[in-house]
Amino acid sequence: MDSDLQLFDTPGSGAPSGRTGGSLSDSAHAAAPLAVRMRPRGLDELVGQSQLRAPGSPLRQLVDGDKSLSLLLWGPPGTGKTTIASIVSQQTGRRFVEISAVSAGVKEVRAAIDQARRELVATGEETVLFVDEVHRFSKAQQDALLPGVENRWVTLVAATTENPSFSVISPLLSRSLLLRLQPLTDDDIAEVLDRAVADERGLGGELTLEDEARAHLVRLAGGDARRSLTYLEAAAGAATSQGSDVIDVATAETAADQAAVRYDRDGDQHYDVVSAFIKSIRGSDADAALHYLARMLEAGEDPRFIARRLMISASEDIGLADPTALQTAAAAAQVVQMIGLPEGRLTLAHATIALAVAPKSNAVTTAIGEATSDVRAGKIGAVPPHLRDAHYSGARDLGHGVGYIYSHDAPFGVAEQQYAPDVVLDARYYRPTELGAEAAVKQRWERVRRIIRGK
Repeated sequence: MDSDLQLFDTPGSGAPSGRTGGSLSDSAHAAAPLAVRMRPRGLDELVGQSQLRAPGSPLRQLVDGDKSLSLLLWGPPGTGKTTIASIVSQQTGRRFVEISAVSAGVKEVRAAIDQARRELVATGEETVLFVDEVHRFSKAQQDALLPGVENRWVTLVAATTENPSFSVISPLLSRSLLLRLQPLTDDDIAEVLDRAVADERGLGGELTLEDEARAHLVRLAGGDARRSLTYLEAAAGAATSQGSDVIDVATAETAADQAAVRYDRDGDQHYDVVSAFIKSIRGSDADAALHYLARMLEAGEDPRFIARRLMISASEDIGLADPTALQTAAAAAQVVQMIGLPEGRLTLAHATIALAVAPKSNAVTTAIGEATSDVRAGKIGAVPPHLRDAHYSGARDLGHGVGYIYSHDAPFGVAEQQYAPDVVLDARYYRPTELGAEAAVKQRWERVRRIIRGK
């Protein structure tokens, strides 16, 4: 997690008295924010990131085996980067020192490493140096970290939201273990909320969180654990001030100052909104399509699901009227997969508008539908002999390949020749429209079809 989005600290963990305080120290007092009080105390309390917590994983070896190993933690905000640094510090009994790349310079980096070296020599106590947003460090600042890492004066834990291959210098990258953190799922956030409601460090079971309110807080969190707890704390305060021991959706809406979007991803509204979204694109109403897109995104719909629907729409409703539509939708799906939300909403909006204003044709949909119907109806004739495989010994004796005309040898690369089985010889599946780019496709297809069939 980024420094301003921390969920993690371990209150009362019995760390050595010599620990240096960063933003994670002295946070166990009752007035500390809920998100601070609920910071995991060990890897088993860490929500999500199962691939990093598995037995035998590098992180397990570092924490449970007390090994000296520097880490680069790469992942979106709110996924547990600072948590892991705190756990490494507290579970291994090391001092914890935190510096932020936003405010620290080379002088501060060198001072932290020099102090860590002195402590190691004087007391044998090792130091975890947590560098938040390390991608903001210049090359000189990152260079200043190298002596501490190379000589193991510090256990460096550096966090970044950007690809370290492009934002971290090669010497530092090669001396550290890169761990990639995955975005927290809605189930992960729900677990964080439920734990905070029940845990003595949190609400201690004194309030009840209704399911609809939980769903609203999960949506507002956007995969950020600290944000979910911040909203929960505000909602709990609102309920208490009203003399209630129940946090309902109205209280959650008031506390977060944001209305809950009624949208059940497993119910009718999910299908209704998605249906309206696709039909608005089909109807070329970009404004309506954007409205439904916004509703889905605000309700926490999986952006990858939306991207898949756009790819389907590109072939189903646009087809060859705009051959770039499918390319746009596929590119949007790839970008969303790479960058996620919130930035991915711009890409989805881009694709939605492009598909909505594109010329429409369902000729492709109709063509494959009619061809499939014929096949299912039993119209499956024998492949014409001249089209059959003739690459094996004796094939020619059976008439396979005999009389086949190589299209590239014919004028315009199109030969008069039978391709379809006799039973569907006269079938006309693809009937292009004159809309958009398909108008040119129609002209060419009609000419080519006449040549092929000799008509």
